[in-house]
Amino acid sequence: MHPFLVRTMFGFAFLLVFGFGYAAGQRQAPTADSGRQDELLRSLDLTNEMSSTAGRPLRMRKVTVQPGGVLALHDHVDRPAITYLLQGQMTYHPAGMPPVVVNPGGGFAEGRTTTHWAESTGNVPAVWIAVDIPRP
Repeated sequence: MHPFLVRTMFGFAFLLVFGFGYAAGQRQAPTADSGRQDELLRSLDLTNEMSSTAGRPLRMRKVTVQPGGVLALHDHVDRPAITYLLQGQMTYHPAGMPPVVVNPGGGFAEGRTTTHWAESTGNVPAVWIAVDIPRP
C-alpha cells in the first residue's frame, strides 16, 4: 500500500476515534441546580434610575455551590451579570465551547449571548459574588 494512503487512513482513523472519544466524554447539561445557596447582599430598584430598566432591580448576591454541586443550564438573555470567584473552583461549560476552569480572583461578564452550566470542581465550596439585573 502506498505510504501516503497509509498515513491518510491512519490520520482519518485517529480523528474519528478522537471525535467519538471527545463526544462520549462530554457531560450532559444538568436541568436542575444542586448544592447551591444564594444570599442577597444588596439590591437597588432601578425603576427611577433608568427608563430602560423600569421594574427591574440591580442585585448583588453571594452564591455558594458545594463541591460536586451544579448550576443548571441557563442563559443570560435579558439578564446581564458579572461574577467574581472568592474561593473554590468552578468549571463553566459554555454552549458549543470547551469548559473553562475558574479559580479565586477570576470571573465572567455574562451577556445575552451567554448560555452555560457550571459545576463546583474544587475540594471546598465555590463562593462568588454575582451582580446582575434579573428578569422581572
